[in-house]
Amino acid sequence: MPRFYRLGWASAGDSLDAATNLKYLITPGGSLQGRLRVPGDKSISHRSIMLSAIAEGTTHIRGFLEGADSLATLAAFREMGVEIQGPEHGELSVKGVGLRGLRQPERPLDMGNSGTAMRLLAGLLAGQRFPATLVGDASLSRRPMRRVTAPLTEMGAQVLTSEAGSAPLHIQPVSSLQGIDYHLPVASAQVKSCLMLAGLYAQGDTCITETAPTRDHTERMLTAFGYEVSRSGSRICLKGGGRLSSCDLEIPADISSAAFFMVGASIAHGSDILLESVGINPTRVGIINILRDMGANIDLTDKRMAGGEPVADIRVRSARLRGIRIPLDQVPLAIDEFPVIFVAAACADGETILTGAEELRVKESDRIQVMADGLKHLGIEAEPRADGIRILGGELGSTDGGDGIHAHSDHRIAMSFAIAGLRARGPVEVHDCANVETSFPGFARLAAQAGLQIEQEVV
Repeated sequence: MPRFYRLGWASAGDSLDAATNLKYLITPGGSLQGRLRVPGDKSISHRSIMLSAIAEGTTHIRGFLEGADSLATLAAFREMGVEIQGPEHGELSVKGVGLRGLRQPERPLDMGNSGTAMRLLAGLLAGQRFPATLVGDASLSRRPMRRVTAPLTEMGAQVLTSEAGSAPLHIQPVSSLQGIDYHLPVASAQVKSCLMLAGLYAQGDTCITETAPTRDHTERMLTAFGYEVSRSGSRICLKGGGRLSSCDLEIPADISSAAFFMVGASIAHGSDILLESVGINPTRVGIINILRDMGANIDLTDKRMAGGEPVADIRVRSARLRGIRIPLDQVPLAIDEFPVIFVAAACADGETILTGAEELRVKESDRIQVMADGLKHLGIEAEPRADGIRILGGELGSTDGGDGIHAHSDHRIAMSFAIAGLRARGPVEVHDCANVETSFPGFARLAAQAGLQIEQEVV
């Protein structure tokens, strides 16, 4: 028999995993209201564990995201001998072991669904004196890894992949790594960060030149731990063999999670929400810039710094959106937020065109195709293209009478179509939603508290 939960996640005694068929059932209408605090930033949470583990001394962290992805990173470092207390309500302490203090894990390190964790850890483990294997779930095991293994090989690392260039990654110890001067073929913070972490263990300088700005959380956090990173224009360099010193870290609320409520409040008539303490790193604010270009009513207040990262409270009120051609320079600044931006485009007047975003094809799902399929299911004209999509705004329909929309176990697809239900003509049913817990534990509960009429069904 199916089980229903009207205001969020299952009870504490109910354990759901990625294999569970969790459905969202959204009743249309309503508006979003109130003050909300979304969970801590996932990208920063990953990095906080990695760098505090190889620092000297004990690092105290607040605002840590207790989602499956970041908890997988935490578990990996416990497997490598790092003493970690917590997390409890987002707070934890990590007793660092220094650059050379990690121990060989007794089993493969399971990264679950997290591409960030796997790619960054590949760099950090490439310079260790022990072998290690990185594995993941079925989705992660299909994602391309040669983008990190190829430059790591140039540094002298030994990393074996599947024939398809995907996980599992078998990393063998080498006598030493050598710094390289690497030009990123595509904008990727994950590749950049992977090479920077490997560079900590390399002889000489490791330099990376970006084709376009990408999130700079690794550079900022290394600096917070006292490790020198130099930047000149699009070129970032660090020298291997230094040391990291423990510090206190405060992780801001995740702008990628806030994005769902920013779009929801923009498209739902009568909405007015305040999102508290959201990270507004300049390399992550594409969602704000794009929505403002579309006519969204967004105000940033109480701007301040937290843990080396800029944060602000974000107020969003409903607005009439218009279709736009999304500027190319905003694509890397909003790469994770495009699924919900597509929902905004579906509710906007006129045509929205995205190009230069082929990276969306190799995320947890093919986000271009999956979003286009779901929008078409709701009656929206959506034309997928090799590197983007064309969406003609219109009236969202319903999945009533059909088999629903399939999120393909992609957390951002699931949440995006849940938000789309605010403007649908009838009920919207979204399948394969269990992986939402990887990045946004408690999403349905918080959304319901804000005004989204959402139920969950475990089949």
